[in-house]
Amino acid sequence: MSITADARALRCGSRIVQEGMTGVQVVKLCGKPHSERQLGFILRPYIVRRPAGIGGFRSTHRSYGGYHQESAVTEMLFNFGPRKLMHRIRFEGGRLTNIEAAGYRHRGK
Repeated sequence: MSITADARALRCGSRIVQEGMTGVQVVKLCGKPHSERQLGFILRPYIVRRPAGIGGFRSTHRSYGGYHQESAVTEMLFNFGPRKLMHRIRFEGGRLTNIEAAGYRHRGK
């Protein structure tokens, strides 16, 4: 239950959670989050991927189509216990984009 060396993955027991995974996959591997909240939306450029050979390109080509795609931003907070770091996991468009340590569990009085 710690961040790996590249800081883009999180260990949940013997399983690894990493960028690109969906929220359902993360919950399946790590269990139910302590909290989950909707942060809002972001606009991302819509990138068109053209297969090789189309339009005279010999290799896979990516081009910006002039459009933007709206993606929901969600945050899950995982609390793995009183002596373990909590982790904040951010999803954009349903895919994991960021993992960060959120400190140790705070006990209210």
